[in-house]
Amino acid sequence: MNFIFISPHFPRTYWQFCDRLKRNGVNVLGIADAPYESLEEPLKAALTEYYRVDNMEDYDQMYRAVAFFAFKYGKIDWIESLNEYWLGQDARLRTDFNVTTGIQSDRIDFIKEKSMMKKIYQDAGIPTARQHKVTTREAGRAFVEKVGYPVIVKPDIGVGANDTWKLEKDMDLENFYDNLPDVPYVMEEFIIGDIVSYDAILDSKCEPLFENMTEWPPIMDIVVKDLNLKYYTCPAYVIPDSLRELGRRTVKAFGVDRRFVHLEFFRLAKARKGLGEVGDFAALEVNMRPAGGYTPDMMNFAHSTDVYQIYADMVAFDERRLPESPDQYYCAYAGRKDSHTYTHTHEEIMARYGAEMMMQEEMPPLNWPQMGRVMYTARLRTLKETQEFIQFVQG
Repeated sequence: MNFIFISPHFPRTYWQFCDRLKRNGVNVLGIADAPYESLEEPLKAALTEYYRVDNMEDYDQMYRAVAFFAFKYGKIDWIESLNEYWLGQDARLRTDFNVTTGIQSDRIDFIKEKSMMKKIYQDAGIPTARQHKVTTREAGRAFVEKVGYPVIVKPDIGVGANDTWKLEKDMDLENFYDNLPDVPYVMEEFIIGDIVSYDAILDSKCEPLFENMTEWPPIMDIVVKDLNLKYYTCPAYVIPDSLRELGRRTVKAFGVDRRFVHLEFFRLAKARKGLGEVGDFAALEVNMRPAGGYTPDMMNFAHSTDVYQIYADMVAFDERRLPESPDQYYCAYAGRKDSHTYTHTHEEIMARYGAEMMMQEEMPPLNWPQMGRVMYTARLRTLKETQEFIQFVQG
């Protein structure tokens, strides 16, 4: 089996996908723009061959790289980046090389465009916030008249909270239209609630081989208000049945299989007509790739498992071979930014939580606005201990 892994060096821990695939006898072929010498040694060891392109945005260069591997190694069975930014290009390469183990070009809009996601949610009867595709000022006013302030405006295609705003009054609305961006935008009713994700690894029948829940803060607030990022993955026993059911319905509605997915939901803090009661879940958006940063590693720590191996077993054998572990935890991420001051020093944090600390490092500069410059990730038994850890690091 020939698996082309696009950009296997980013995020840094993704070398583990390549490593587990190799252990399963898969021929792993890498394509990226980083110099081979800059790749970490474990990644080099996992790759059969690496093809460097000058510019990954240049489709012709990417096409020629895949063609080279196809000529040298035979039929390509998988093409994946597991990275939001490259999903469209992944789909185009799959389509052009007749690789059927993944989303094709004719389906990519349904997982990249928020406006098209809404249609699938609605057709499947999955509760979701009302949305308006931004066109004219008059249409925007009519939408606000229907749903009320505040509303959220965000790019129809985009990752995270970049270029996302909360409009709370007429003046905000008028300012938005006065400076209307030149990319497609959507406007959405504002939901009061926490954000949770349903994360899963799916087999060829769209059945979950692994399921996880992560509790997230509003990422828009992290960026806009310069807050510290804190979030945590949960033990399997706390995942509500209602979230599992909605997550499974969602992936089947979108018709995706053989993927690691990250689906975001609101857990309503206030009852809303058409969406549900307090504690119910409403769909936010789908992400057909793993949760960002080191969240896959946090899933490992929380579930005492190896999601990289579960994914590789899905690819190679279409089944899960690692048993569920009864040893379950919360795993918390707490980031610290240079713009904040803190009560406790790094030394004090490590003295108190060193035994529970699973990861601790400086993040790449690209991630500082969202994730902080320095991160601490610890594994803890209870939600109370998790909250105390976050407060100690960020207080």
